[in-house]
Parts: sequence; C-alpha cells; structure tokens
Amino acid sequence: MDNHLHIVCLDVPFPPDYGGVFDLFYKIKSLHELGIKIHLHCFEYGRGQQPQLNQYCEEVIYYKRNSSLKNFLRLPFIVSSRINEQLIQNLLKDKYSVLLEGIHCTYYLYNNQLQNRKVIVRLHNVEYEYYQQLSHSTKNILKKIWFYIESKSLEKYEEQIANKALFLTVNEKDTITYQKIFFAEEIEFLPVFLPFEKVNSLIGKGSYCLYHGNLSVSENEKAVVWLLENVFNNLAVDCIIAGKNPSINLQKICKANKNVQLIANPSEEKMKELISEAHIHLLPSFNKTGIKIKLLNALFNGRFIIANSRSIDGTGFNSLCKIEESGEDFKKLIVELMNTEFTEADKLHRVNMLEEQYNNHANAQQLMNYFQATNW
Repeated sequence: MDNHLHIVCLDVPFPPDYGGVFDLFYKIKSLHELGIKIHLHCFEYGRGQQPQLNQYCEEVIYYKRNSSLKNFLRLPFIVSSRINEQLIQNLLKDKYSVLLEGIHCTYYLYNNQLQNRKVIVRLHNVEYEYYQQLSHSTKNILKKIWFYIESKSLEKYEEQIANKALFLTVNEKDTITYQKIFFAEEIEFLPVFLPFEKVNSLIGKGSYCLYHGNLSVSENEKAVVWLLENVFNNLAVDCIIAGKNPSINLQKICKANKNVQLIANPSEEKMKELISEAHIHLLPSFNKTGIKIKLLNALFNGRFIIANSRSIDGTGFNSLCKIEESGEDFKKLIVELMNTEFTEADKLHRVNMLEEQYNNHANAQQLMNYFQATNW
C-alpha cells in the first residue's frame, strides 16, 4: 500500500474547535499514527497557519480562498472560491492518492484534472440540502436568497460529480440520498473521527439541562430560541446555554428567563465539565443533514439526551436518545428525567453501540483499504 496521501481540506483543520473540523483533524492524526505520510493542502481564511499540523504531516501548504464572483453562475461559491492553480500544480507533481475533504474541494475532480489518480471524496453533508435548510432557517432576506441560489447550484453540481470518485459519507442517510437522487454507484459510510472513543458518561444525577453548540450559527440560535420560547418559558428547571459567540439578541432572550444561564465562549475544560455534569442534554435541530458532533459529544460524555427526529435522522441512535417533537412533550420528559438516575445499564448500552463503530484506528485503516481497493 502506498503510504503517501494528499489531503485537501476546505479549512485549516486545527484547532479542532468546531464541529466540522473534528473529523478533519482526528482523521489526519489517526492516519499519521498508521504511518501514512500526509501532504496536507488547506484553504486559510481566518484561522491562520497552524504549526501544530507539521507534527502530523510531511508538508502543509496553505492557499487563500478567492472571494471573486467570477464563476458564480457556473459553479457553487463554496467550490469556485477554492479554485487555485497552485493547488492543482502541487497535486500533479506526483501520483499519490488524493482525499478531497468536502464538496468544497472537488473542482479538479469535476473538471477531470485528476484522472488516472485514486481519489476519494469525504462527503460532510449533502450540501445542496444543507444550504436549502440554511435558506429556510435564516431571517435575513439577503442571506435567504444567497443560500437558495447556492443550494440550486450545488444540486446540479453534486449530480455531475456523484460518479466521478468513491464518496464516503458521515451517516447512512446521506449514502441513501446520493444513491437515490444522484444515482451514485461508489458510495460508502465511514464514521466521523472523534477526540473520544470511550463512553465516559457519569452514573447518577445532575442538576441542570444543557444546550451546547456554536451559538453564532443561525440554526443553533434558532434551536436555543425555540427552547426558551417553547420549553423553558414556564418550567422550573435550571438550564445552561453554552457556546461560541452568542448574538446580542440571544443574550437578551436568555437574560429574560430567570432559570436560564448563558455561558459565552467557555474554555475547552469548562465545556467538558458542563457536558459531563449535565443531567439532560437538549438537542433539538431544524437541520437534518450530516451528523451533529454535539450529539456524539453528549452520547460519549453526557447523560440523558432529548432530541427531535431531525437531530438524529440517519444516525441509528434512536435507542440512545429520547425523541420528542413539541415543546410540551419536551417539558414533560424533562420533569420525568430530572427524577431519574442515569444507570450503569444506560452507559453499557452506549458502549455496545458506539465504541466499535467510532474507533479512529480501525476507521483510518478502513479508509486506506478503500484507496487500496478503489479503481478510481
């Protein structure tokens, strides 16, 4: 097996401080531990160059995103902004296999400049669905129009490349979508790579409910507002909202509820503590694409989880979560669970379902096996 691999990342994969970067960084780390010599190419647009990546890679090359709208009507912006002549020249210097992280990085697959190379695309979402749902969730009319146009462009683009390489999805639902809508023939599910591989949930009871996530993301803010208006509006249970960069509007809404505490930009250690000590994790979602890292974090490190069907769609985690849809049903279940201990049996059920599937070492080996087997 060739032990050199090009990885093209849509963003700088360090530090792993938001959901989309977890899979990128811990995949790189796990491949390095297998002895793979990684040639990392990443687009930098605000996160800066990260010397820590050098310990896992043979080389790390950074490229600037191009914000020009020159190709706007022809290609999705997330793709056209990552067209870079130096990138393709670097990829063509040798014959090493290529892992393209996200639809974002697939332009040179789309235009056939990676023919006769072994190429795999890591699909982080069905992107046209993701942007369609962003369009629905935002209240900003200009953003709504932008996301809608991007969604339509992505739908056409994803159909055109769906059979140009082997695609690896983050959940079974995305696999089925690509097969049914885009008639993809070479597509497999490979679990996301995580910083945790052992279930560390504490037995017993906590004293509060928790919602955590990147609060600057419109979908997450929408979920928090829904909780505050429909669940905690008259519920005598303490709730903590924790995450990055909450808006002024969200701060005001949280402050108006005496049972709600907002913790903005907690440290990594503080966030770990909040997740571990919470009794109930509240994870409603209005977006059903990809897989929610915050859900996996809660499953590995937290106690009870109440989610809606969109949050767990395609994950196979139905038996590990309590599923409700309405605010009233969330309320009733919160009251019930606050008086219920999380048991050793609850933890063991998670161990049996999660630890084999989310094994970084085994999944890194499976990724390299795909390169070995693929004819692309």
